[in-house]
Amino acid sequence: MPRVKRGTIHIKKRRKLLSKVKGFKWGRKNLIRLAKTAATKAGARSFFDRKKKKGNFRRLWQVKINAGVRELGISYSVFINKLKKEKIELDRKILADLANNEPKTFKKIVESVK
Repeated sequence: MPRVKRGTIHIKKRRKLLSKVKGFKWGRKNLIRLAKTAATKAGARSFFDRKKKKGNFRRLWQVKINAGVRELGISYSVFINKLKKEKIELDRKILADLANNEPKTFKKIVESVK
């Protein structure tokens, strides 16, 4: 069986790894052994944080809706409860956007729920 020299493949593999960790601090950007673990951990963190991002945005929308509704004399929980009873199916993302950018429209929605 002939000997296989893997020089080019080995270099391509390392270059690909180092391009992933470009911009990292200290030896993690240019030392292969450190770069491997850094890339793995960065990938894991990015996965978890993509999941976390959804909750963070939901909390932000709740705060915006609450701020908009408090000006009109209701609390957030009462507003959401009344929306559900009236079967108005607007999600929090849309409500937060309306509260922030379209206060007149948001006020009409609140008045229809009251």
